Amino acid sequence: MAEPGGYNQGGRAPKASEGWNWIKNKNAAAVQITAEQLIREAYERQGSAQTAVRQKVLDGEELGDYQMRRRREFEEGVRRNRSNMGEWLRYAAWEEAQGAVARARSVFERALDVDARSQAVYVKYAELEMKHENVNLARNVYDRAVSVLPRVSQFWYRYAYMEELLGNVDAARAVFERWMQWEPSRDAWLAYVKLERRYGEAARARQVFARLAHVHPEPDTWLRWAQFEEAEGDADRVRAVFGQAIDRLGEQFMDQRVFVAFAGFETRMREPERARAIYAYALARLPRAKAQALYSQYVRFEKQHGGAREIEQAVVGRRRAQHEARVRADAHDYDAWLEYARLEEEAGDRARARDVYERAAAAHPRVADKALWRRYVYVWLFYALFEERTCGDVARARRVYEAALALVPHAQFTFAKLWLQYAWFEVRQRNVAQARRRLGQALGVCPKRKLFRGYIALELELREFDRVRRLYAKHVEFSAASCAVWVEFAQLEQALGEHERCRALFELAVAQPVLDMPEVLWKAYIDFEQALGNDDATRALYARLLQLTDHVKVWVSCARFELRASGLPAARAVFERGSQRLRALAHGQEPGQEREQHNQERVALLDAWREVEEQTQGGEPARVVAQMPRRVRRRRELDDGSLEEYFDYVFPDDEQGARFKLLAKAHQWKQGQAE
Repeated sequence: MAEPGGYNQGGRAPKASEGWNWIKNKNAAAVQITAEQLIREAYERQGSAQTAVRQKVLDGEELGDYQMRRRREFEEGVRRNRSNMGEWLRYAAWEEAQGAVARARSVFERALDVDARSQAVYVKYAELEMKHENVNLARNVYDRAVSVLPRVSQFWYRYAYMEELLGNVDAARAVFERWMQWEPSRDAWLAYVKLERRYGEAARARQVFARLAHVHPEPDTWLRWAQFEEAEGDADRVRAVFGQAIDRLGEQFMDQRVFVAFAGFETRMREPERARAIYAYALARLPRAKAQALYSQYVRFEKQHGGAREIEQAVVGRRRAQHEARVRADAHDYDAWLEYARLEEEAGDRARARDVYERAAAAHPRVADKALWRRYVYVWLFYALFEERTCGDVARARRVYEAALALVPHAQFTFAKLWLQYAWFEVRQRNVAQARRRLGQALGVCPKRKLFRGYIALELELREFDRVRRLYAKHVEFSAASCAVWVEFAQLEQALGEHERCRALFELAVAQPVLDMPEVLWKAYIDFEQALGNDDATRALYARLLQLTDHVKVWVSCARFELRASGLPAARAVFERGSQRLRALAHGQEPGQEREQHNQERVALLDAWREVEEQTQGGEPARVVAQMPRRVRRRRELDDGSLEEYFDYVFPDDEQGARFKLLAKAHQWKQGQAE
């Protein structure tokens, strides 16, 4: 049993099963403690730092006791953790502070026996010997260090620096020579060069650069070498270095900085022609992505030493090299060919442009696939336009068109744009008969809707309406199901004032058994009759159309027509008929999506009717509002047995009919009970 204090005799909190209902209050406490207060209290309560006890040594005996005790502590420390080099270094530093250099040396040797590859031990060991002017011993330490760790640069640097401080330049050079046998990084070689330059040994420094270029043939190496030669004042040697760099690096590893530095050197030497040649050479070989800085520098150079023509030539040369690389990589990249040809056209080099077009035309697809030929055809189109407009060579342009038409496999597919451009070319040359002959040939080989429309547009431009009629007749014969063609043909006759022809065409069109967009055709026919003011004919067309379809838009359009033609009562009658028709269609369907669709169309019809009543003077919107349905939520069972909620419309006349049915069934039941 729990004690009154909330804990049982065992000292633990009672469980809920023992009759206690624990409530955990997770609200914030009344008194809040901030982090700042905690830090301040911790700082106030911390004690004063303990300082080490200073011991005064009064005689040699006490000093010996102190040294023995400290050595015992250090020995115990290195015995417990022999791999802790920090403990060894502290031990050696203490022995050095006591003036026992031999003991410190012994500690370093013992540490190296434990870890012969510890860099810190070697550094401190050599510093100890140098501090006490034991040069040979320091040299021995560095010899051991570079022998054990030849890839650690700081030992070589310290070793050579020590020899140079002692004035032993030959020994320092020997250290660098030993180091260079390991082929270190470029910084090590440059340090060797700096040593030779400090003592005026330019020839030796040049030899070191030559060896460095062999070991590290990188752009930075050649640039540093060229800077050295320029500082020595030998222009021929600078040019030789840059020439070797260009040869050794090649196009794959070439860096634009080499060319920029080379051209900059020639500019400083007052040789602008040499610099311009270097820029042109570089721009022709480096890809565009790797020559941004080079191009910017070249533009700056030409602004100072050249003119716009030189700049344009440089840009064209660079872009020409890029396009050549693209077409070499993919001969079927026709966009690259067209850009290349446009570049040559803009540069004004007709021979080069013609050569590019010929090379592009020769790279035709090897498979009769229209997707592959679609971009290829544009090569011929632009080639023909180039010959006609830029070069003014009409005969060559005609040969280009003939060659293109002969190459396309018309049995599988054709390109209307090619035939049409050829025809317009002949029209521009005042050879209309040849243009018609070619378009007729195109329709005979591979008739297409685009060809018909292009041929018709040509004849319309020439005002040959009889030919246009014949072409439309062929067109509707070719695509009798296309309502757009019938409408265009009828609109042509309407524009020419041939109303009877137009009406006959519409009658022929609506009589077709298959049409792709009959609503477009009927709308155009109705609009035609309305434009002529034939209300009776329009009303008859609406009647014929409503026999074919019960779409709500047709009912609404018919009602609006009657509103304009005969007034609100006639429009109201159409709306009434449409509502009854859609109601009958909805009742004739089983409950489902089709019935819901008819109900929605009926609601849309009633909305349009109400809008007409509201916008027309003398209208009765309340009459339509009384027929508006209620929106109810219902459920239906799906094929898998699950239930689906959906919204439906309940019209007032449907509710009244359902009520009458219920009363009839009740009356029937009552009669049965009486019998």
